[in-house]
Amino acid sequence: MKTSTDTTANVNLFGIDLRKPTWNEFTAVTVLAVGLWVLVVGLAFRLGAGLNAFDAGALLLVIEWGCVAARAGVRPDRGARHVVANVAVSALLVGVYSLSWQLLA
Repeated sequence: MKTSTDTTANVNLFGIDLRKPTWNEFTAVTVLAVGLWVLVVGLAFRLGAGLNAFDAGALLLVIEWGCVAARAGVRPDRGARHVVANVAVSALLVGVYSLSWQLLA
């Protein structure tokens, strides 16, 4: 229920109601995402499948989105709509990243 002091708008992504994470939540999931990224990049190098700079950056974007999305209410364990939203936003992020990589290279 909205009150007169509630200034947040309801935001939907593929019919999923999103919530705005607090600054502390956002900071915590960002630290989590960087830790997961370091783990995956370290494992990739340890297993001999080293990543180039582009792949490592794209991986960081996707991991960060996954962590932030979970706090915002987009969780793949809640059905197909959530999975589609995660895949669509991840693809969009990697597409924009790839475009900017090509423009700056």
